[in-house]
Amino acid sequence: MDFIVSTVELFHHGGWVMYPLLACSVLVVAIGAERFMYYRRTCRANENTAQKVLNLAKEQKWQEIENFCAARRCFISDVLLNGLKYRSCPMAMKESFEEIISVRANGLKRNLNYLDTIVTMAPLLGLLGTVIGMIGSFKVLDVSGDNPALITGGVGEALIATATGLCVAVLALIVHSYFSNRLDSVLTDVENVCTFLISRARGKEQ
Repeated sequence: MDFIVSTVELFHHGGWVMYPLLACSVLVVAIGAERFMYYRRTCRANENTAQKVLNLAKEQKWQEIENFCAARRCFISDVLLNGLKYRSCPMAMKESFEEIISVRANGLKRNLNYLDTIVTMAPLLGLLGTVIGMIGSFKVLDVSGDNPALITGGVGEALIATATGLCVAVLALIVHSYFSNRLDSVLTDVENVCTFLISRARGKEQ
């Protein structure tokens, strides 16, 4: 209980910028949770699907690949289903893969730009709160004159905003980096599988 009370007091001492910083932190958590569920739903079976498709492609079992992808819905299988229709024409197959990857990648990237914005904005909001607090401290200096404790107390309270802004930025950066790496991993896997399928469709050995 004391911890909650202390936290609330610190929050109020940070000034009005603590409210947009609180909104930013809630947004980061919400985006992180939404992206986690999205990746879990669409990409969980990617690795096993990719390995199975590669094994079937080595034997050029195209119909089995289509049947497997139709039954195992995930990011990679959805991409492959769109391109396998054109396996008789490798060039059209390649163009289909590129088009669907570009479209589906937008779903993986959704909301990540907000995290990038928060990484930049949160420290600036914290700095703004600190500057406003420092201005208030110097006003106290004009009034109190011989009481330095009031000045140092005001400076300490002003720095709360900067510390909060940095914490929010760090949180946003961690979430953004995690899902950016997930995005790169998913796209790399699907591009490798698509490249292999195109080479097999052309009758080339890896």
